Amino acid sequence: MRRRHFLPLLGVAALAVSTMLVPTAQAANEPVNIWLTTTNDAGGRTVTRGLEKQTPIAFSTGTGTGQQTITVDDNTTYQQFEGGGASFTDTAAWLMNSSGALSQSTRDDVMQKLFDPNTGIGLSFVRNPIGASDLARTSYTFDDMPAGQTDPGLAHFSIAHDQADVLPLTQQAKQLNPQLKLMASPWSAPPWMKDNDSYNLGWVQSQYYNNYAQYFVKYLQAYKNAGVPIDYLSVQNEPTCCDGYPSTNWNGSGLAYFTKNSLLPALHSAGLSTKVLALDWNWDQYQSFAAPSMDDAAIRTDPNFGGMAWHGYGGDIGQQTTVHNQYPDVNAYSTEHSGGTWVGDQQAEDMNNIVDYTRNWSRTVTKWSLAVDQNMGPHNGGCGTCTGFITVHNGDSRSGQVDYTVEYYTMGHLTKFVKPGAVRINSNDNSTVRNVAWKNPDGSKALIAYNSSTSDQNVRVNWAGQSFSYTLPGHTSATFTW
Repeated sequence: MRRRHFLPLLGVAALAVSTMLVPTAQAANEPVNIWLTTTNDAGGRTVTRGLEKQTPIAFSTGTGTGQQTITVDDNTTYQQFEGGGASFTDTAAWLMNSSGALSQSTRDDVMQKLFDPNTGIGLSFVRNPIGASDLARTSYTFDDMPAGQTDPGLAHFSIAHDQADVLPLTQQAKQLNPQLKLMASPWSAPPWMKDNDSYNLGWVQSQYYNNYAQYFVKYLQAYKNAGVPIDYLSVQNEPTCCDGYPSTNWNGSGLAYFTKNSLLPALHSAGLSTKVLALDWNWDQYQSFAAPSMDDAAIRTDPNFGGMAWHGYGGDIGQQTTVHNQYPDVNAYSTEHSGGTWVGDQQAEDMNNIVDYTRNWSRTVTKWSLAVDQNMGPHNGGCGTCTGFITVHNGDSRSGQVDYTVEYYTMGHLTKFVKPGAVRINSNDNSTVRNVAWKNPDGSKALIAYNSSTSDQNVRVNWAGQSFSYTLPGHTSATFTW
């Protein structure tokens, strides 16, 4: 993945998809629960308070103004939330499962803290690589052949590699959170299908398009048979990016042709409900790699087409709203944005991303690897500076211990309180206290906010003829629920 050393630009305001005229029913003096996360270093990584519950407060009758005023209107609704999470990369899954670093009790505790909606942060979306990525120990696909040999019948296809670590942890995650949704993305096609017979770059040869579609089908069937059906699929992670680790060249017309003539028909024939997402790359790559698919009505309206997959490393987040306005019936998903040492302020970036992505129609917020070790590895070329939700100490003086990074807590401000099926509701954003609001399926509300300044900010929240006032400390993330 190509790393960009800047925060995404603030998103443009999104238009509501529906405005309901039914007034919100509310109780007087509605109680408000509050959870805070604070960092005390310039890099936004040293957590001094991590998702700590505060003393509840209550709404008072009447509205008002404060230093920062946020008005929440749950009669104006936008997109549905499907989940937030990260990836069981080969690196993460091996570190957590079979590396020997973690005892079973530690691993089970970690999995609960990641995926359990009650005792943990309730991660609800996982995007797994189909084969190796840059965060893997080696390069591999699920149908590797000796150099010069081919396997068009896919007789050698096997997910044995995933059965060691990735699959059992994905199964456990699904057990801990039955609402978990899964996505899968390939970095490299089997090298024998490509014109350079290599894991790195190379073009899939057109004579193997139908075979490659069956490769996807076999992967989806294997996971479905293991009890973890894949909800979403992309044709290619970051097409043409990058040399030095598993990757594949595509152009926009080739992606559209393969999707329309090989992949979608193969999914139909196999009776699979998995939905294909276009692009799976940055905002500034839309015209080159996604527009040919999106502009083809036969693809866009296919029952197995699911929408847009966006990465956050380059371009303007407003591109998501531009595409939404052109194709309002097409869903948007944020499918990758890693944390890493290149990020100037990790807490600020995470919170700005949560706000910007969802205010620009994303139904998911997805980081990259769930875990790396103390050396930000192992890695297979590519990113040696990526961070995860957890750091698994392996072979150092703290071997067997797990650190929960600021990214764990920032994602928790979303996933612990905003449940799959929630809808985004209207709230006014501002540059000092970024925020986004949601209404859960049970009617409860969650307002996620971040004080980006170094000083305390008095926040007045107005809702349904009531309001509360709260002093939000500097460099602090908050989730208010009622």
